[in-house]
Amino acid sequence: MESNKRKQELLKEFLPQLEKTSIAWFIWVGFLLVLIFVAIYALILQILRGHIITGMRDNVVWGVYIVNFIFFMGVSYAGALVSGSMHLFKTSWRGPILRIAELTTIIALCIGPLYILLCIGRLDRLPFLFMYPRIQSPITWDVIAITTDLFGCLIYLYLSFIRDFALMRDSEDIKLPKWRINIYKTLALGYQDTPTQRKRIKNVTDIMSAMIIAIAIIVYSVLAWIFSVTLQPGWHSTIFGPYFVIAAVFSGAGVMIILMRVFRTVFHLENYITKKHFVGVGLILMILSMFFAYFTFSEYLTKWYGSKKLDDNLIQILFTKYFWLFIFSNYIGTLFPIIIMGIRKFRSINSITIAAVVAVLALWVNRYLIVIPTLETPYMPIQDTRPEWIFYSATWIEWILTFGGVAMFCFLFTLAAKIVPIIPVSEVADAELEMSEVLHAELKIEKEHDQ
Repeated sequence: MESNKRKQELLKEFLPQLEKTSIAWFIWVGFLLVLIFVAIYALILQILRGHIITGMRDNVVWGVYIVNFIFFMGVSYAGALVSGSMHLFKTSWRGPILRIAELTTIIALCIGPLYILLCIGRLDRLPFLFMYPRIQSPITWDVIAITTDLFGCLIYLYLSFIRDFALMRDSEDIKLPKWRINIYKTLALGYQDTPTQRKRIKNVTDIMSAMIIAIAIIVYSVLAWIFSVTLQPGWHSTIFGPYFVIAAVFSGAGVMIILMRVFRTVFHLENYITKKHFVGVGLILMILSMFFAYFTFSEYLTKWYGSKKLDDNLIQILFTKYFWLFIFSNYIGTLFPIIIMGIRKFRSINSITIAAVVAVLALWVNRYLIVIPTLETPYMPIQDTRPEWIFYSATWIEWILTFGGVAMFCFLFTLAAKIVPIIPVSEVADAELEMSEVLHAELKIEKEHDQ
């Protein structure tokens, strides 16, 4: 009864987030829609005129589209790993940020694969990938992996929503259109929060938590293998699997911190998303930056020391044409979070957020440096060709579609926050009850010890 009462109190506190829509909200959504429609216009131009209006050519057949694909997929897998791990290991402070991690997983996973479609010159042949798949092809591995991951994450996300759907269905204080109440009623699947149902939800969610952790690691490893099974300089590496997984969780932790800061400010969640949460995820960011720095050092050290001609050419390009991007990606992007989190007096919410922004930008640049310089250093060089065929420079079409993907990510997050509370009410209430029981038990033990 005490738990149910607390859930109703929390839901009542978060209802204005669902019921009221401010002018600022409409301005924000309108801005995002403008970016999305401009991106659609750019996409139509690309379909009508072909890839000639992009910077992709015979050598550099992939550009910022594949960089965005890798980045969004990494953010998605990071959200799955973070949310799954926090739920599975019963992290005490997980409640307020768990839904942000879950939504990050699904939304990024829906947007990332779209960038692969932008790389395809003949979209009419896309169905052949499903009709006539070749298991020998790494692209087929990726299709199977992403589909499996999307299916598993959707189930996990839905399980985490059922209890809050039931709360909103049964709430007498909620002031929403009847059609929305009926949607909550349908999605709640008759859940009544009985002890048996709570136990079933918990058991199934625990199983799905373990499964999405494993799936996320496998899927992002498969994405890494698409690169490493080739003979291209810079890609043919045995450590690309763990390197990509670490980079994915690194970037995802940064995105989570940014989203925590945004929702904390917009919805005034200072009592729920506290400095403790920023420090907790910030420490994860710091540890991952150390691992990422180690893998980056190992990757480039072996290439430099091996002195293969093609690897030497790649490293020369990185330290000349892409020197400042290389420094920002592999030095500033890794050292800045370590400094902020390693020195206690620097651990403010603002400084942790800035460190997250730097890390996310550095990880995007890192993906760019993995893809573009390698393609500009082909395994079989082409002689007597125009420079614009060899070297890559993204056009406005590619940048608009890049910003359109970011706008779509923000737009879907904004809509999600209007459908369910961004703070999982049932999860927070249960966590508070567990904490109070633990404190009560500790006080009881201390009292008995004093006697």
